[in-house]
Amino acid sequence: MTLPIPRPGKIVCVGLNYKDHAEEQGVELPAAPLLFAKFTTSLIGPGEPIVIPSLVTKCDYEAELGVVIGTTVRNVSRENALEAVAGYVVANDVSARDLQFADGQWTRGKSPDTFCPVGPLTPAADVPDPHALGIRAILNGETMQDSSTANLIFGIDEVISYVSRTSTLEAGDLILTGTPSGVGAINRGDVMKGHVDGVGDLDVTVV
Repeated sequence: MTLPIPRPGKIVCVGLNYKDHAEEQGVELPAAPLLFAKFTTSLIGPGEPIVIPSLVTKCDYEAELGVVIGTTVRNVSRENALEAVAGYVVANDVSARDLQFADGQWTRGKSPDTFCPVGPLTPAADVPDPHALGIRAILNGETMQDSSTANLIFGIDEVISYVSRTSTLEAGDLILTGTPSGVGAINRGDVMKGHVDGVGDLDVTVV
């Protein structure tokens, strides 16, 4: 496995964090970040395939901006939060919906091996405003998600500060910041590209 980042101590994810996705779901905007985790064994690098387990019958893609923490922080303020960021990656929060809904919570459905592909790391210094980046998911040549990080409900600084109030963030930790509208199913044989302006591309196949 060739990962563009060190294996993180934890992968922290934010659910329902785009205004357009909340509208698509027909739900109210959350009052605070909705956090969940993916197991670190779900992480794969560019060029490695998403492998859908035989027991999974409904699998979705979720193109996301990933944030890699570069320094240990605890109870950091929003004003200082972005100083803790080492860089950004394109990520895909692959989700086994049948497991997620059957369990009534998200961990197992979000964490199968290979269900967290990430692209190459772009240093934070090369991304002047992470809250103004186009984000897209292209499935078998068709654009399925097309939004901007300007639609984030909780910005990256707010998420880092919020998480750090209760859990120490350490260098190498990965935060997935949420997905915009247009989430849909992937199946074995599909080819998917995730793209974030100024960060890069993530190409994966599904087997």
